[in-house]
Amino acid sequence: METEGVILKILLIIPAYNEEKSIVRVVEKIRVEFPDYDYVIINDGSTDDTLRICREHGYSVISHPVNLGLAGAFQTGMKYACLHHYDAAMQFDADGQHQPEYVEKLIRKMESDSDDIVIGSRFVDKAKGKSLRMLGNTLLSWAIRLTTGQKISDPTSGMRLYGKTVMQEFAEELNYGPESDTIAFLIKKGAKVGETQVEMKERTEGTSYLTLSKSVSYMTRMLVSILLIQGFRKRG
Repeated sequence: METEGVILKILLIIPAYNEEKSIVRVVEKIRVEFPDYDYVIINDGSTDDTLRICREHGYSVISHPVNLGLAGAFQTGMKYACLHHYDAAMQFDADGQHQPEYVEKLIRKMESDSDDIVIGSRFVDKAKGKSLRMLGNTLLSWAIRLTTGQKISDPTSGMRLYGKTVMQEFAEELNYGPESDTIAFLIKKGAKVGETQVEMKERTEGTSYLTLSKSVSYMTRMLVSILLIQGFRKRG
């Protein structure tokens, strides 16, 4: 399943739900400082002014009439990437946490090592902090290593670059969410997954959907999926 060749066309997929306060800053940085990167915003049924702002600025945007969640928004982006023949696609947050200056680093890692997926990791060269969220991150790393034999230092990182073969699978399969359990499944299926060190900024505007209770629920769900469910998924 390895990615081959030089990446000539890359698409940044930007799922956005109620990101009116940050979307201009995020997109303008890409347009002004990294004009060679194509992008598409997936407005996932926002109830604020996200869509209006995107249209007023002439941004590339696809809008869902209702909120489908991250998996649905990301699949729309992957379908767009496949339809327009991109060589790779990257999940890129609309809240300003992901930094476009690291995109090239992920591309070079994919090209040099023929990876199918490259994760922009906060913890390749740096230790994890001590918090409930980092405990969950560590537990997911342990679960992935236990079930696949591969160490993934930052399984909750949303900054991931996907090669063409994996892009097609995400575009076609309904149960391929951009989450750590799918990464574990794809490793078992034969995908080559690499990591490279990046830095991320904290959200400064808007509100994360991951409250404390939702974070605990998410980590529990991912652990159960990785340890108990992924082994029964059809590998095709």
